[in-house]
Amino acid sequence: MSLPLWLGFLATVLVVAFSPGPGAALSMSVGLQHGYRHALTAILGLQAALLMQLALVAAGLGALLAASEPAFLAVKLAGAGYLVWLGVKKWRESPAEGGLVPASGARGGFFFQGVLVNLGNPKAIVFIAALVPPFIDSGLPRLPQFLVIGATMCCVDILVMSGYALLAGHFRGVARGNRAMRLQNRIFGGVFVAAGLALTATSRH
Repeated sequence: MSLPLWLGFLATVLVVAFSPGPGAALSMSVGLQHGYRHALTAILGLQAALLMQLALVAAGLGALLAASEPAFLAVKLAGAGYLVWLGVKKWRESPAEGGLVPASGARGGFFFQGVLVNLGNPKAIVFIAALVPPFIDSGLPRLPQFLVIGATMCCVDILVMSGYALLAGHFRGVARGNRAMRLQNRIFGGVFVAAGLALTATSRH
């Protein structure tokens, strides 16, 4: 991949990464209630899912998902259901529970939440399938180019999601009371439910 082509891809990825979505909501929620270290675990889960989606595109399965209405619908409903479940759980959570998952095994729980939040969005795979090919030079080996693309997407997303998490983390000191915690749970729970419902309305095109 030439430098001008890579810079064009970088600019595109930056625009996409700054667009708020379920990943940003998860990063901010965990960062606000548990701090950046736990949020980073969730962010790494988001990247693991992103790399899986990119691997599916590289293998040609992204185009298959885009072409198959039943497959797209199945992934979409599973992802939407998970986001709604996560939102309802967050909404009903008492301030004493203090998080999306129990304290025991929280790191692993946040990582898998990140994985599921990103994997449950079939539109993301279709989007990657449409985004990546124009930046692939057909005259060069594909694997090194996909490695560069994957590294670029992950680095940008980690930086942007970390920014969201750190920004939310600055408000931890003023969000400690039960009333404030309950309000946080309602806000983020509503965001996750809204994201899940919005996902059900997406199409392959």
